Amino acid sequence: MYIIATGGTIEKVYSEQTGNVQNLDSKIDRYFRMLRLPDAEIQVTHLMNKDSLEMTAADRERVLQVVGEKLKEPAPIVITHGTDTMVETGQLIKQHLTNLQFPIVLTGAMTPLGFEGSDGLQNLTESLLAARTLAPGVYVVMHNQVFPVDQVRKDRELARFVWKL
Repeated sequence: MYIIATGGTIEKVYSEQTGNVQNLDSKIDRYFRMLRLPDAEIQVTHLMNKDSLEMTAADRERVLQVVGEKLKEPAPIVITHGTDTMVETGQLIKQHLTNLQFPIVLTGAMTPLGFEGSDGLQNLTESLLAARTLAPGVYVVMHNQVFPVDQVRKDRELARFVWKL
């Protein structure tokens, strides 16, 4: 399985210098070590560490390019991503990569990993399982739900993902 880390809230840390949370460095690997994944072969690619609101079209193209490269040796892919624009990135992947042999799952968090009440570890764990069991396609996995990427949207008021009407 491939993990492509792009940043977002799931990777944010508290900065004492600024007094806010920022994308400073990746911490996904540390959380994989906390999980019991006895038969999982996971290859992590730290692509970028950006808030998804700061991602550019070029950044999304870079994600698409790396996903395409990984698919040369096909396996399930989980992309950790900021929640504000993960659907946009997922739709770009779906539009350009057809005839998938494995699922591609995008996930993130509303609260950073390691913070009290964080949903990050739950979403990460659920995404790993979903990537092993879903049919080929592009999905968003958040808060114990699986959404096809073209049927989901983020509801900012509810702070969760919902079915697109």
